[in-house]
Amino acid sequence: MSIKVGICGVGSFANSFIPLFKAHPLVERVVLCDLDEQKLREKSERFDIPDTCPSLDELCQTDVDAIAVITQNWMHGPQAVQALRAGKHVYSAVPSAVSMEEITQLVQAVEETGLTYMIGETSYYYPCAIYCRERFQHADFGRIVYGEGEYYHDWDHGLYDVAKWRGGKDWMKTAGSPPMYYPTHSVSMIVSVTGAHATHVSGFGFVDEHEDGVYDPDVNMWRNSFSNESALFKMSDGSTMRINEFRRIGHPGTVGLSLYGTEASYEQQANAKVWLTKQRSEMIDLSELLAPAGVPAKPDGEMAAVTSADGTHEGVSRVHDVARLPQEFIGLPNGHLGSHQFLVDDFVGACVRNEQPPNNVWQAARYLIPGLIAHESAERGGELMEVPDLGDGPDVGEDACGQ
Repeated sequence: MSIKVGICGVGSFANSFIPLFKAHPLVERVVLCDLDEQKLREKSERFDIPDTCPSLDELCQTDVDAIAVITQNWMHGPQAVQALRAGKHVYSAVPSAVSMEEITQLVQAVEETGLTYMIGETSYYYPCAIYCRERFQHADFGRIVYGEGEYYHDWDHGLYDVAKWRGGKDWMKTAGSPPMYYPTHSVSMIVSVTGAHATHVSGFGFVDEHEDGVYDPDVNMWRNSFSNESALFKMSDGSTMRINEFRRIGHPGTVGLSLYGTEASYEQQANAKVWLTKQRSEMIDLSELLAPAGVPAKPDGEMAAVTSADGTHEGVSRVHDVARLPQEFIGLPNGHLGSHQFLVDDFVGACVRNEQPPNNVWQAARYLIPGLIAHESAERGGELMEVPDLGDGPDVGEDACGQ
């Protein structure tokens, strides 16, 4: 069995995924879709994909089995619901939605249609998350006490360009969204390891004073003044989780994870990754094991060049099970610390098998909702608030990535 996939939104980020969907042995046809006629024509020629569609409305009326939504981030929720209601499986770039109403409607659409939905959360496949999931499954942490997740990405590291091509001439209106509306990179690593979900939160925001005016509440449509947000969560397993989402930060940038248990811990800094126990002599330096190195260029193990060298778009590590990937992926891009190929393969496989992937809609909700409520708490000066939970969803086995 194979499927036909429509890719909605063929901008810069889609460049990393179009070749993978096209090459996957279980994808028989790819259709490109974008409102920008020139961009659509250029991508059709560049990737040698003749089938195109001028809008999501029309794409939903075609015979594609699945639609990958890779559009502006505030459009993901409604577009995913539209595709699901049209009878299509959905892959969505992050975030899954930007409001409680949108994420609730998205979960309802999946439950009512029975179709496959996957959130394209790259951090789930990061080496540190893979390593910690395996350790957790072997009970090596003991009981989890505390976790830290952070996404540090300063505006000087490419965000102006991203905001401008997303928002066009009115980019200042669509930029400046609350950092906690984009929490999935950091929240997912802890939630995907422990299986716990947030129950309560107290959040705080850093009022931005930068001259660019991105976070002027009278300018951005979000009415948001925070460029950095921090939140402390109570988790369903009794542990505590701290999340930082920073967009003004003197830091090279990272998606980081640290996790502390009663018996052992994983601790990460910008230049160090270690496994710790109560005995100082048992500390294990994981820097080499978890370092991104590249992807196999051929079956004999020769390595291909990594996608880029900016610290976030690099190749696989030793803990990635590249043997489970299609041979057709060999030599193709595999960005965001080796996650892209696993994302595409897990989604396509779930569609073909008519099942929900590990990063399903219920997990997407648990990655997103904590941030939405954290921002609301920050606007209320740190008020302790309950975090709604939309349930577990169906049982999902361990993903084929071995994690």
